[in-house]
Amino acid sequence: MISGTITDASGRTLSGQTVAAFWHSLKHVDPISFGFNCALGAKELRQYIDELSTIADTHVSAHPNAGLPNEFGEYDESPEAMAKELADWARSGYLNIIGGCCGTSPAHIKAIVEAVQAYSPRTIPEIEKQCRLAGLEPMSIGPDTLFVNVGERTNVTGSAAFKRLIIQGDFEAALEVAKQQVENGAQIIDINMDEGMLESKEAMVRFLMLIASEPDIAKVPIMLDSSKWEILEAGLKCIQGKGVVNSISLKEGEAAFIKHAKLVRRYGAAVIVMAFDEEGQADTKTRKVEICQRAYKILTEQVGFPPEDIIFDPNIFAIATGIDEHNNYGVDFIEATREIKRTLPYALVSGGVSNVSFSFRGNNPVREAIHAVFLYHAIQAGMSMGIVNAGQLAIYADIPEDLRDAVEDVVLNRHGGATEKLLDLAEKYRGDGSSSEGKKEDVTV
Repeated sequence: MISGTITDASGRTLSGQTVAAFWHSLKHVDPISFGFNCALGAKELRQYIDELSTIADTHVSAHPNAGLPNEFGEYDESPEAMAKELADWARSGYLNIIGGCCGTSPAHIKAIVEAVQAYSPRTIPEIEKQCRLAGLEPMSIGPDTLFVNVGERTNVTGSAAFKRLIIQGDFEAALEVAKQQVENGAQIIDINMDEGMLESKEAMVRFLMLIASEPDIAKVPIMLDSSKWEILEAGLKCIQGKGVVNSISLKEGEAAFIKHAKLVRRYGAAVIVMAFDEEGQADTKTRKVEICQRAYKILTEQVGFPPEDIIFDPNIFAIATGIDEHNNYGVDFIEATREIKRTLPYALVSGGVSNVSFSFRGNNPVREAIHAVFLYHAIQAGMSMGIVNAGQLAIYADIPEDLRDAVEDVVLNRHGGATEKLLDLAEKYRGDGSSSEGKKEDVTV
């Protein structure tokens, strides 16, 4: 039985979470009941119990105070007034368990019992299965949700600037990177501290603790990104909301996979599962789908992992590398995504989008065009989210037609000369890519 406290008219708990974020963070323990007590009187608490009653698929409890304290710290609301308010709650179907907190007396409880006994307890609703995450604020990812941007810049393996700040110990400046990602539209931020020159576990913990004190960052869910389980687990112990673990896989066999999945579930996070097994990373549609289907079966049937909290990463690899075997990598990801969404109910699909354009590093206008075209087709196939630089996403319709057509030929592997054609055209759009002005000049119309 879990009961929290809404501290004031902001509608948040003392740690800053909204009602829905608080529920998303603790739903995984499958509580007998969930509710709020103290701090507020019944009239002030009503809207939050009303909200909770619509989103919680468990019993709802409420224990309000006898009004708000007066200037002497005493409570003046009478048993009759409090009971009248709570009777209306019961009539409206908000409640399964009701009581009183500060200022209530046996007389209050007697009056409440008499007032609510004529009404049936709340019927527990069936809530649509969706991936429901939380920072200080809730986030739900369902069939009608637009593509979710996962900010990639707080990653020492992907951002030289962020890596430099962390190695230098300038965590305040590093926080600004995270804040900029959120301001630029990242709905989740990916944090990775896997660097040989760092005490990675300590760096992860320190950075997460600092984020917790920055509401403008902490409002969004955290994606913990590491190849080392001890770092992931240390991070899970720091985040108060419901985040995402990035990632686990079948690389080390089923026993390790199941062990890690059970721990992720215990900590209440969603999980990214890489298309990676004992034989290596999947690079064809068939292998991607086979591994994801195998992992899904293990997670749902042996671990009891909620399917809506499973996020597959079928591996985005670089295209236009000049190696023929790589030409179909874009198509393989897109078609694997389509099949995963068709055969694995409620599962989501993600990936590291910048990988696809790695062959054109140094030419940001072309890289951004590749990202836009790739996402255009991957999202249509069912891709739910992606790790991106939220501040540098080109719009598909705004890409110059000749560049868009050339990129589309490469992404969709339309003909054998697609790579050469794009390489020739890329010089026309080459810029240093260091500024948004350059991006606007070269990519948009």
